[in-house]
Amino acid sequence: MGGENDIDDSMDIEILPSTSGYNVKNKEKDKKLNHLPWIEKYRPQVFSDIVGNEDTVSRLSVFAQQGNCPNIIIAGPPGVGKTTTILCLARILLGPIFKEAVLELNASNDRGIDVVRNKIKMFAQKRVNLPKGKHKIIILDEADSMTAGAQQALRRTMEIYSNTTRFALACNSSDKIIEPIQSRCAMLRYGKLSDAQILAKIIDICKKEDVSHTDDGLEAIVFTAQGDMRQALNNLQSTHNGFNHVNSENVFKVCDEPHPLLVKEMLEFCTEGNISKAYGVMEHLWKMGYSAEDIINNIFKVAKNLLIDETLKLDFVKEIGITHLGIVDGVNSLLQMNSLLARLCKRAMQ
Repeated sequence: MGGENDIDDSMDIEILPSTSGYNVKNKEKDKKLNHLPWIEKYRPQVFSDIVGNEDTVSRLSVFAQQGNCPNIIIAGPPGVGKTTTILCLARILLGPIFKEAVLELNASNDRGIDVVRNKIKMFAQKRVNLPKGKHKIIILDEADSMTAGAQQALRRTMEIYSNTTRFALACNSSDKIIEPIQSRCAMLRYGKLSDAQILAKIIDICKKEDVSHTDDGLEAIVFTAQGDMRQALNNLQSTHNGFNHVNSENVFKVCDEPHPLLVKEMLEFCTEGNISKAYGVMEHLWKMGYSAEDIINNIFKVAKNLLIDETLKLDFVKEIGITHLGIVDGVNSLLQMNSLLARLCKRAMQ
């Protein structure tokens, strides 16, 4: 009996330290989370958390349930959740063996033919104990910046190891990926997120992080993001850290863009044909140190939502586009910007 009591005592002694260790680990984990950028802290872990592109995400969730996922290419603008979606898919498919059975490469760094021959081939050959019907996953981020030679080497690797390995490629433009790779993959396209989707997410994060904000501040965040969730969260965190209050003035100080209300006022002067007042606003923006490209980008963003006749709006967008082309070619003087204002006034007066 005494022996049994000794065993019970020793078991009690073992349980206590392990529980306290667990609590310490949890506290350390919470501390680490507090120092993470919000784009990582709030990165979705499951499909239901992903914002936008619901049709495409629902297709991938079907792949995840069935297990036999094809090679996939996800194409779309930055900050809409391409890499996050692939990581969610890999987590659901592979569960506890996620770390062993997933190779993630960013093709912006590792994009030569040697990487395909060495890293990718070695991983494809590696033995991993997988459940039946599951495959290792190789994630290639920014796949459109891989060299042509690396892509040619990759297509053969995809065929040889198709029994054990699946490839998931994320890229901004699918036309930079060679046709043979495109034909071996299911193509999924992501669009920009809507303003409402971004606004809903940043309001949710403001509640969780107890961020002091105004409505115009959140509108400014959405305006600067232009459909890019990563940009929205970065701008929100930067403004919160810098000023402890998110309003439109603080957001535009952090993002350093020409204020859209000034740009809107300038365009309204153009619709009235008032060239001198429009020129005054342009000169003010120029003296603040904004480059021609900064100004023209914001003029385009504001012009899209300007409350004017649709035909005139199309004329404005055309003139802005022609000027933007000139700026990209290197003609980026104040005279060029004033020429744009003159042409806009002329269009409005016709």
